[in-house]
Amino acid sequence: MRKHDLHRPAPRRQRGFTLIEIMVVVVILGILASIIAPRIMSAPDEARTAKAKQDIRAIEGALKLYRLNNYRYPTTEQGLQALVTKPTTPPEPRNWKPNGYLDHLPKDPWDHVYQYRNPGKHGPIDVYTLGRDNRPGGDGTDATIGNWMLNQ
Repeated sequence: MRKHDLHRPAPRRQRGFTLIEIMVVVVILGILASIIAPRIMSAPDEARTAKAKQDIRAIEGALKLYRLNNYRYPTTEQGLQALVTKPTTPPEPRNWKPNGYLDHLPKDPWDHVYQYRNPGKHGPIDVYTLGRDNRPGGDGTDATIGNWMLNQ
């Protein structure tokens, strides 16, 4: 052995994270996730609700144009299909627009058909979706969204 080998300092032990440090980081990440996750999780439901409202406004606008041309709204039996194809059941529209009032009937964001009533319970006509569960009532994303609610 050489003399300078004996006086060489021992290599330093590499220091890792302690269990306490790792636990503190995990707790902080958990707190952040509990704050952020609900906001991110509700975003798709809010987007679906906004799309439903936009669709209802477009359908309602097409119905108003139908009424301007034909002096009445389609009957409940004729339904929203009267905006796409000319009704053949009475009362037949006299001035139906040759290309229709909508290219196609949109489905709601939950892939259900929009509902229509004439006369409506909330106004001259009701255009609405029953929400995700496709049943009357409900709350949150299961709630009915209708044209009578859009200006509230």
